[in-house]
Amino acid sequence: MRSSALLALAGLLTLASATPVAPALPHPLPQLQPKPVRARQDDDNSTAPCAQVSQAIYGNDTSPRPASPTVPAGLAYECIKSIPLNATSAKRLLKEMPAYLNWQSTLTVLKDPPSQYAEKVQPAVDILGGLEKLAADIDAGTLTLEYDFGWALYTLIQSAHDGHFTYIPDVVGGIFSYGRTVPLVSVSEDGKKLPSVFAFSDVLGSQFKNITYTPSPVVEIDGQDVAKFLENWSQYGSLQDRDALYNNVFYELAQVSLGTSGSGTGTFTGGGRGRFVYPGSTTTLKFANGTEYTMQNYARVIQSFRGITTGEELAAKWFFYGASTAEAQETVSSQALAAAPPGYPTPIVPGPSNLINGFYINAPGYEEYAVLQVPNFVGDAFAEIGFQNTSQTFISRALADGKTKLIIDVQANGGGTILQGYDLFKQLFPQLDPYGVNRFRANEAVDLIGQSFSKWASQFPRLATGNSSVKQIQGAYFDYHSDTTVDGEPFESWAEKFGPVEVNGDKYTTLARWNLNDPLITWNSGGINITGYGPLANVSQTAPFKAENILLLTDGYCASTCTIFSEFLTKQAGVKTMALGGRSNKDQIQAIGGVKGVNNYQWGYIQSLAASAIRIASGEEKVRLNSSVLRTDYYSDVVFNRAASAPGVNVRDGLLQNDTSGVALQFIYEEADCRLYYTPEMTVDATAVWKAAADAQWGSSGNCVRGGGYGRREALEVTANLEPRRVHVSEAAAIKQFEAFESSLSLETECKLKGDGFMYP
Repeated sequence: MRSSALLALAGLLTLASATPVAPALPHPLPQLQPKPVRARQDDDNSTAPCAQVSQAIYGNDTSPRPASPTVPAGLAYECIKSIPLNATSAKRLLKEMPAYLNWQSTLTVLKDPPSQYAEKVQPAVDILGGLEKLAADIDAGTLTLEYDFGWALYTLIQSAHDGHFTYIPDVVGGIFSYGRTVPLVSVSEDGKKLPSVFAFSDVLGSQFKNITYTPSPVVEIDGQDVAKFLENWSQYGSLQDRDALYNNVFYELAQVSLGTSGSGTGTFTGGGRGRFVYPGSTTTLKFANGTEYTMQNYARVIQSFRGITTGEELAAKWFFYGASTAEAQETVSSQALAAAPPGYPTPIVPGPSNLINGFYINAPGYEEYAVLQVPNFVGDAFAEIGFQNTSQTFISRALADGKTKLIIDVQANGGGTILQGYDLFKQLFPQLDPYGVNRFRANEAVDLIGQSFSKWASQFPRLATGNSSVKQIQGAYFDYHSDTTVDGEPFESWAEKFGPVEVNGDKYTTLARWNLNDPLITWNSGGINITGYGPLANVSQTAPFKAENILLLTDGYCASTCTIFSEFLTKQAGVKTMALGGRSNKDQIQAIGGVKGVNNYQWGYIQSLAASAIRIASGEEKVRLNSSVLRTDYYSDVVFNRAASAPGVNVRDGLLQNDTSGVALQFIYEEADCRLYYTPEMTVDATAVWKAAADAQWGSSGNCVRGGGYGRREALEVTANLEPRRVHVSEAAAIKQFEAFESSLSLETECKLKGDGFMYP
């Protein structure tokens, strides 16, 4: 291990005390290594890599498995690469995936997207053609390892850059996940100069003012220019927009506040989708001052390796090549008010589990500002009612306290329950009717399920107090009574709702909208009624804040339900957007960078829909469905057996209001009204973010890097070394921030939410 002096020269955190007034923090970076595992008994080069993993965890005894074992990344990679391909299982998987992929609403457009999307966002990808190529490669003998097949399959689906569209093979995400120990940040020294990349620990130390060196930016990673390396690395993320992907590489307060339902300390350290990417055995950072630091990368061990000696044994134990069901059961969190996350002040109105919190900006000159922080729209019933209550209470209190301007901070928001987005919009603009038009891709299974559900559900009245089995069918999209036409009128039949309508080379269902007056709305909302409808129909029609006094603040990580909410705010109410961060340039960037699809289904739910459609049918109808694709395509469990977690597809497109092009929101490029760079203090203090946003939007001292009409800066100078002078952070706050940073390195990022509008991180 290098000395603290050498680490300081390299620009990494030592946190040595600068003065007696600011004592050193308790955990300098050299101690921030993966949790240790038992050393191997022998260094026998003839020992198979998977056996070495087992020995590293257990030694030669029968001790209990450590709670969170890690091993060197290189050793884990050698182990996983030692598993030969089971070609029979792989071919069967490829054969059965298209039945589910055909539900992906953008499947056809991904092959030939609009030119602006292909140029500025992501290139075309042929998903079904990719499956055919994989099958051909297996037949040709060019794919011979389980990992090579799994990685090729994973990256094929991931290249769609749709956070709703996921398939993570067991070999990619079920045995190991990978990480690095040094989070990075991209910051502009003063908000004007182009951002540079720093070790987060350096920025933390400079803010606390207790380091004795001047932090130096990272200029190369593993011998490659830092910007090029990180932009390439960012493409492994789940977002579509390149600036949003770049932001997600780094440490960010909003993501850390979400714990395991966020992307941890960034994809660079193995948060979010970064955990699936082998980072090499080591990573070397080179700094502008000429020094270097090499970190040892690690792998988290997910499954038991006791008694494993070869890759074949590992596969036999943990890969389900047969027909047994392997879907994992999700756990439901209990509702709780969590402590304020690191870097945030104490909320004025706290919400459940830090999914929503209401703040004021406690600083002179900012007395009129309120901040509603919404990093999640709730993906499970444990917090639905508490989420709605928090926003209701905070808006009322902010008005009573004389607040006239509202910042809605949706940094890190991957979505959640669809109708929470509708409700929050209606709380802010009760006089407006949310548009939210959507469509399914019209395939045979959708039609057959809709025929069965609609016929069966029509036998019963639609009652909020009805039988739960009836509500399961009536509350689904496939009962035509559950939605309205674009004009807000009821559909007259399933045939009218299904269509199909041919648009841009594919077939889709008739455009539809949520029926917010449906008595079953609480079934789809997690238990809440929507403001302005049903029991809440008599709320005041006066907006609590004027549109020009509301700002939507994002880091590009706004997806799914968050994009529904943002679409309502910006298109229907005229609220302005402000985007933070992005790549180190002076261009305008998008505010919304995540999936803009408006509903995702897990494949297991699709399978259950097919089974239910057959189960509720009777007579000749049951006979017909039993011989249809609902039986032949959806009764095998192979696609679940070979998945590390529940796979999903985006089933509904969102579309612009009064648009005749038929292009889904997913493929429309829209720049933010204003862009700000992150500064060092913004990485440790959320209030600094909000103050900068307020200044740029309404103040006289702030300026947008691009957009906003405040004058365009020619930000040509690049941030150089950081001086330890930026912001005054209390010792207690800094210690809390650092401890959160240290503990977050060991987070196994895994989404525990199961909302119908949530992007898998």
